[in-house]
Amino acid sequence: MNSQRLSKRLEKVASFVPTGAIVADIGSDHAYLPCYLINKKIAKKAIAGEVVKGPFETAVRQVREEGLMHKISVRLADGLDVIDESDKVDTITIAGMGGPLIVSILQKKPSVLKNVTRLILQPNIHAKVIREWAIQNNWALLDEVILEEDEKIYEILVLQRGEMSLTEEEKLLGKYLLKEKSEVFIKKWQRELENWQRVLTSLDQAETSQEIELKRSELLHLIGLVKEVIGNENS
Repeated sequence: MNSQRLSKRLEKVASFVPTGAIVADIGSDHAYLPCYLINKKIAKKAIAGEVVKGPFETAVRQVREEGLMHKISVRLADGLDVIDESDKVDTITIAGMGGPLIVSILQKKPSVLKNVTRLILQPNIHAKVIREWAIQNNWALLDEVILEEDEKIYEILVLQRGEMSLTEEEKLLGKYLLKEKSEVFIKKWQRELENWQRVLTSLDQAETSQEIELKRSELLHLIGLVKEVIGNENS
């Protein structure tokens, strides 16, 4: 992967960036995504944000090598601290982190989001917490994508301003992903069912306690929920 040829998941993230956007890529690593967005004339300006010095220095080198220092600002800071109000950022991308970490980044400096009109978030795990955060903070799903790359399954959530309500199933599985029920979607939840069944088996062998029973009840609920949705696909 490089700034000319992104990974499949980052290419899909890039596809949701509006033309002419001012983008902040949080946890930018090599700054491949901002470089790609500028080179393809999708973004007008970009910020590549990193909290770790090593990746920050790598991003600086990448942007300098591509001669994009006038279009991309590489900054070392924690999460949304890389963004200043004067930047007029309207689009934020956060990819390659867990859902809870993405939410904690968004919650830490909510004032930065007041001028932002689109969030493109790619959680590696626990996308549900992002959907729950979106409901509570007046963001609505514009689209969702699920894809597989290098034997790993990723979800991408695209949010815009607006009110939203979701059912329990939609929070867990994804409103748009539920409608499509793609092969990758079925595969992901088959894997989850197998994991939950393994945990359930181990709980059945453990000494009974209130905590064990609560966990068992929660797992049985989730298993029932997912089985009902994917139906015979799991057989």
